[in-house]
Amino acid sequence: MASPKFLTGVRLQRDKIPSLDEYPFSIPAIGCLNELRFEQPVTFFIGENGSGKSTLIEAIAVASGLNPEGGSRNFNFSTRASHSGLKDHLRLNRSLRRPRDSYFLRAESYFNVATQIEELDRELGGAPPIIRSYGGKSLHEQSHGESFFALFMNRLGGDGFYILDEPEAALSPSRQLSFLTRLHELVGEGCQFLIATHSPILMAYPQAEIYLLADAAPRLVSYRETEHFTVTRNFLNRTDQMLRVLLSESDETC
Repeated sequence: MASPKFLTGVRLQRDKIPSLDEYPFSIPAIGCLNELRFEQPVTFFIGENGSGKSTLIEAIAVASGLNPEGGSRNFNFSTRASHSGLKDHLRLNRSLRRPRDSYFLRAESYFNVATQIEELDRELGGAPPIIRSYGGKSLHEQSHGESFFALFMNRLGGDGFYILDEPEAALSPSRQLSFLTRLHELVGEGCQFLIATHSPILMAYPQAEIYLLADAAPRLVSYRETEHFTVTRNFLNRTDQMLRVLLSESDETC
């Protein structure tokens, strides 16, 4: 199995930070960041909402030449400029290998990517339509989950560098399991993934490292150390007991 080293790490250039009180450096995990090393083909970024994981991978994507709203290097549309200036303060450590392909999936703006594909295909005239790379069927004519899976199964290919922001957002549990199978296939074809996720199913992938973003610099944790694993395991093992506690607490606040 190939061990891709397209991006081996990222460093925050702290001497160029205007102020730690300014966003996004006011986010603890961002402001405390020094250097992250990517040793495995799959790297997960986890943490609570607002912990900075999406901000970080978005900055890595933009610094890698990808569109802030998602897509490949050939996408340069913008519906609303919402990305931070973090990318200007990151130094990417690249290997001598170069990816054949790269793509940024941002769950919250994938609708905009689908619209852009249709607009570009109308303008291409006799050129092969872009939608063929996504399975040939309009992404707007599929459910959100189906369109996500069409991307994973058709658009992503070998020797690719892929950054995914919450890919589980539109996937059922069974589809998340299928995603793991597809992820493993692509890793075997020499791909590298950076993934921000809340899914305990996805982060169980064995050939991965997990960075936790919390109230200090991002740190590596094992799968079974994650809150996602322990909370899910405890809930499934003690469903009735936990529901009684949770719902009784809710009644007391009414």
